[in-house]
Parts: sequence; C-alpha cells; structure tokens
Amino acid sequence: MIRSLSIHGYRAVRDLAFEPGRVCALVGEASSGKSTVLTAIWTLLEAAAPPPTIDDVSRGMSGRIHLEAELERGHAIFLDARPPDTLNLNRAGAPPVLFFPANLRPRTLVAAATGSGAAEVAELFEPPMADHHWSQLDGGLQLVLGMERLVASNLRRFVLLIEEPELYLSPHMQRHLFRLLRELSHRGNQILYSTHAPVFLTVDRMEELALVRHTPDEGTTLLQPDPLAQSEAFRVLSEFDSDRAELFLARAVLLVEGRTEKMTFPFVFEALGEEPDKEGVLVLETGGKGNIPLFARICNACEIPYVVVHDRDAPQGQRPVESERIVNRQIQDVAGRRRTVVLTPDFEAVVGMKARGRGRKPRKAVMRFSGNNGELPQPLRTAVEKVLRAARTAR
Repeated sequence: MIRSLSIHGYRAVRDLAFEPGRVCALVGEASSGKSTVLTAIWTLLEAAAPPPTIDDVSRGMSGRIHLEAELERGHAIFLDARPPDTLNLNRAGAPPVLFFPANLRPRTLVAAATGSGAAEVAELFEPPMADHHWSQLDGGLQLVLGMERLVASNLRRFVLLIEEPELYLSPHMQRHLFRLLRELSHRGNQILYSTHAPVFLTVDRMEELALVRHTPDEGTTLLQPDPLAQSEAFRVLSEFDSDRAELFLARAVLLVEGRTEKMTFPFVFEALGEEPDKEGVLVLETGGKGNIPLFARICNACEIPYVVVHDRDAPQGQRPVESERIVNRQIQDVAGRRRTVVLTPDFEAVVGMKARGRGRKPRKAVMRFSGNNGELPQPLRTAVEKVLRAARTAR
C-alpha cells in the first residue's frame, strides 16, 4: 500500500506531502483540493488514467508536474511530466486501484481500472445487483451493494479512492457504508475518501484525518493531526457523536458548556444579524465545563479556529471553589485568554435568569432571546464577534 505520497505542481497543489494510513478521510471545504488529491493518486497508480495536460499545471509554477509514492515494500513509483512535451513514469509494483468519482455515481460508479485484477473487481459494481429490500437503486445504493460484494469477495491489497461516499444515502445507510469501508481496510486494503459527512470521520483516530485547506498564496495544503494520547482516545470516542464530529468540518467553533448555551447562542447570532451556518460556525456543547479542555486540544491539533465560553462559577471578587479553579485554569492554559470568554458568575446570571428559577433552563433561555427581545449581554456579544472574526479569517 501507499506509505507516503508527494504531489508537486498539479492543479491547485503546489507542494504537498502526506502519509495516508489504511484509512484516510480528506476533509475540507468545497474547492479546497480534496478531489485533486484523489485524482492525483489515481493518475499515478492507474495506467488508463488520462495523462496530465497543460491545464493540469499549477499556475505560477515551473510547468513541471511530479507525483511520487513510496510503497510499503520500500520502492517508489513516480510520474513526471512537463505538458505537453514530456511524460516519464514508473508504475512498476503499483497496487491495483479503484476510483469512484462523484460525477460517476449515478452511472457507472467506477473509473477505468486496468491494474492486476482490477477490471474483474470493478465488475462487482455492475448490475444486476442482488435482490434487496430496496425497491430501486440509485448511485448511492449501488455503491453500498458493490462494497458489500467486495467484502464478500475477500478483497485484498487494493487501493480504493472514493469521492463523497455519502452521496444519495440516508444517515443509517451512511453508517452501514462506513462500517463496510472499515471492514475492507481491516482486510488489508487502503481506503482514501473525501467527505462532508461527520459519519465518515473516526474521531478517536485523528491520524486518519487529512485536513485539506486552500489559500491563494499557498494553494492546496494538507494537515495530518498527530494521534491522540492513548489515555484520551476512548474518552474522545465516548464524547463525540456525529453532531460534535462536525467540528472537523467547521470554519470556526464556539465551545460552550451545555445544552442551554447551545440553544441560546443561535438567537444571539440572530440578534446581531448574523447566521452561524452561513459563516461555517458550529456551536458545540461539550457536555460540561470539564470537557472543554479536551475539545480545545483537538481544535489546536487540527488548527481549527475556536472560541470558548464558560462560567467562572463565582461572583466577581470571590474565589471559585478549588475544583472550579482547576478547570478554569486548564481551559485558560489550553485555549489562552484571547480565545476565552468567561461568564461571571455564570450564564444564568449574565442573561438575567433568576437564581430561584433555574429549572427548565434551555426553555427559559430561548424565551429570553427569541424574537430579539431584551438587551444583548456584552459577554455573549463578544463571544459571537470573536468566533465570527475567527471564521472569516480562517485559512
């Protein structure tokens, strides 16, 4: 399988290198370059792939395209081109590859495949499909059934490249497909896919994520986070659901303690004439203040902009109890002062909820701000302004 890959001068990629594992999820905004990375790998591995043309050369570069991969067995394969004049390549020993571009999903599903046994394997995605409870098949369900056939065929040592496996699939079928892909990886295949669906992100294995970004100055770049410490991997798995996994797809994240804040902040955005979804801002409730340092560390590792909002849990001039002081200090150490908005003494007091009436907090908080009623507390306004600024200046 592919141990490391480098791409130079290809489309939006000027210089990019990374080490895909058995599973690699390419995550990034539209037009960031995820499809370019997958297409470059297919072009390098597949003899039937169209050779690079002058239109594939990165602007402002030397005119040279160079794709290279180091394989597990220790030797390298490469493609070197100066379109339209020269093309040099060495694919000897390259693993067979199946490429599933998004634009083929409603039709043939699989791009040209000529590697060792690849054409025969590609036939598993052709109709007629086995009898199933679905009344009809579209491209998404065809992909699922084809992957079921791959698992049943005991496929080994293939590279599978998939653009947006979630297309045309319901959430439960996305989860089923994700399990199939993981099963294929456990059997010795390598799976690389681009996605906008949190279901396809294995949050406890951050080393399987490849965060793809694009800027006019640098072109397409890629960041692979370091693996989580073993002591935190299970904790992350237990704390992350698909809603929280949206963190990896956001331009910026507002980390809050609980459900009350999560339900309230959309109304704060609305009162300021802003729409968080349009700006790519995720309001993420962490399940309690004690979890905020964990989520902040993940944001730091993935270079995801964020702002933290948390209670001080003591009035001004009074010291919080020792346990609260420890957590407050941990949050400040991880996030820093500039990214932290502290509510004194707590959220309820800041928004004007009476201390004796804190039952049904989410409902009361929503009623307090829905319809832009009442004056907007400055700490909440500050938090929204900070996270919007972070989103708008994000790479």
